[in-house]
Amino acid sequence: MPETGLFEGHGWRIAPTPFALGAELARELESLGRVLLQFNRAVNLLYRQSCEGKQPEWVAALLDQGKPAELIALQRSAATKNELPRIIRPDLLLTETGISVTELDSVPGGIGLTAWLNQTYAAVVAASGDGGAVLGGADGMQRGFASIFGDTARVHVVVSEESATYRPEMAWLCGQLGGERFAVRGPEFTDFADGDAVYRFFELFDLPNVANAAQILQLAAEKRLRLTPPPKPIFEEKLLFALLWNRNLRGFWRRELGEGFLARMLKLVPYTWVLDPAPLPPHAAYPELGLTDWQQLKSLSQRERDLILKVSGFSAEAWGARGVYLGSDLSQADWAAAVEKALTGFARSPHVLQRYHKPRTVAAEWFDFAAQKLIPMPGRARLCPYYFVAGEAEQQRATLGGVLATICPADKKIIHGMTEAILAPCAV
Repeated sequence: MPETGLFEGHGWRIAPTPFALGAELARELESLGRVLLQFNRAVNLLYRQSCEGKQPEWVAALLDQGKPAELIALQRSAATKNELPRIIRPDLLLTETGISVTELDSVPGGIGLTAWLNQTYAAVVAASGDGGAVLGGADGMQRGFASIFGDTARVHVVVSEESATYRPEMAWLCGQLGGERFAVRGPEFTDFADGDAVYRFFELFDLPNVANAAQILQLAAEKRLRLTPPPKPIFEEKLLFALLWNRNLRGFWRRELGEGFLARMLKLVPYTWVLDPAPLPPHAAYPELGLTDWQQLKSLSQRERDLILKVSGFSAEAWGARGVYLGSDLSQADWAAAVEKALTGFARSPHVLQRYHKPRTVAAEWFDFAAQKLIPMPGRARLCPYYFVAGEAEQQRATLGGVLATICPADKKIIHGMTEAILAPCAV
């Protein structure tokens, strides 16, 4: 391990080998980046056309809900209107029927960690001759991260206090890429030069707590600084998947994604709804659910509550496992309270409801360093592929840099990077 560690104050269980994927799933992951990049292009166009009145105006109104006026103005400005996230990281659950894409993250943690895991396990595999080919290769994450900045001379990775857990991994990654060009900065850093690039490792809801955020956004608006991810809260919203499923927008998605990409997205993405408390006509119902009022959601039986409720974005609860509720895992009272919180907070922080596709059980093992032995662990796995978007405009391409597997004990219903989880790179 690097002397400074990779996650501040956090550890994980160490697997003896990479997490093995079949060739078919590996090919699917290799090609998925192209689909997700096209989805982001379509999202960007949908929002712009909604603002211009060429698509339904309720789309932009919903995506702007709860956001400060200055951030909405920046998101709509000429300086950022064509900018897309340069890193796309979906959360994929391994289910009995394949993979399920539960959300997309445009400000993901784990970049440096996955780079270190790929480098380390690739060396172990090469030495032992066993374990398969690590997806992305030994240095795919490093090459991918560097590629998103083109030929920019200086890259500042600005990490907020909210994201401080990930500072060590990004410091390690910058060291790998060359400390003269890449450096981790704190919120107090202000020595930016024209032509520099900034990697924004802080969420947009946290802007008031990041001292140099206003300077960074101003320089980016003046095109004096290359900023990624762009300051566009639309790409931090989980309700994008609800828009994908909305029948009123089906023609738009079909035109912008094409039949093949649209079919693939609908196959991968669980049905998603926005919990809007606005009343329906008495003869109408929410699709797939048959409910005529969101209040009826509270009284569903436990069997009917195979549903995930979570805040959409622009909130301190919108990342990690915060603000995520699995209906079938809660008492009736706790589930009703979560639903009520979502409905009453709609104007400030919209929530989404999503079908829960239960992850299948996988066989895994980890090494107990205290007992000096391997421990078998049945678990449930989440895969996080990292796609790096290089190039400009229509020449942009999304390349897979690596895939992080998070395997939690089988009795855990919600998968995240807990200390009891095994973290390992994926290999085919």
